[in-house]
Amino acid sequence: MPEFRNGTPARRLPVVWRKSARSNPNGNCVEVAPLPTGEVAMRNSRFPDGPALVYTQDEITAFVLGAKDGEFDDLLV
Repeated sequence: MPEFRNGTPARRLPVVWRKSARSNPNGNCVEVAPLPTGEVAMRNSRFPDGPALVYTQDEITAFVLGAKDGEFDDLLV
């Protein structure tokens, strides 16, 4: 099984990227993709060939649950 590292160019990852239906039409979005290792990659849709960040399932779970609980609401403008 390959190892995926933070900073890997997103175009080199064997994934299908997706973004939220709430994304704006200007392309300012975060895209995510499950990796074959069970980890999750993220990239900036404005820079699709830029670096991807790779998170473990535990890290993604903590983030998503925190977002659902409103822990990051102070970041909304």
